[in-house]
Amino acid sequence: METNTVENYVKAIYQISAADHAPLASTGDVARRLGVTPGSVTAMLQRLDDAGLASYQAHRGVRLTDEGEQLALRVLRRHRLIELFLARTLSMAWDEIHEEAERIEHAASDRLVDRIDKFLDFPECDPHGDPIPNADGTLRSECGEPLAECQRQTRFVLKRVLDQSPEFLRFLSHGGFGVGDTAVVVENHPSAGALTIEVGGQQLSLSRDHAEKLLVRRL
Repeated sequence: METNTVENYVKAIYQISAADHAPLASTGDVARRLGVTPGSVTAMLQRLDDAGLASYQAHRGVRLTDEGEQLALRVLRRHRLIELFLARTLSMAWDEIHEEAERIEHAASDRLVDRIDKFLDFPECDPHGDPIPNADGTLRSECGEPLAECQRQTRFVLKRVLDQSPEFLRFLSHGGFGVGDTAVVVENHPSAGALTIEVGGQQLSLSRDHAEKLLVRRL
């Protein structure tokens, strides 16, 4: 099997399972994340099963084996450290770095990634707040809670952005809101599906769906 394809699949399976807190990732979810047909996914999942990287159950889904999970975490470590390296050293915007890291992650050796980790002083998270796995596969930081659950007057710091589409990241940038910034909830109207925060002296309105994708730590 082509190494790049294997790494993309195990990473996708890991991220789907982690996001949904589910033991199995469905074939459809894997297909949508990777932008391929369900038929192609089924064939690949069977090959991952044969290779001992995943356990595939037809019509139910797939989960990674311990070996598959360790591979997924190594790929995520590469990807997230490369993203942070591009942001810090080349001043690339956080809505630009994902696609570049996708291209580079398969070519970077673990030795190079370890050097980048040391150069960056062993960071806990990437520019989007995603935790960076250690070389041994453990994670360095906790995530936080959805901003949508915070009530009026709650002060918080943004810890992680789950929706990393370029459009949403640019929206946050234009609003002066990024990982590590402190803000306060001005209004939260669940019935209206809207939430307003104040950050840096200006107000920013968010849909509840977007607020669910922002993980914060209350202050």
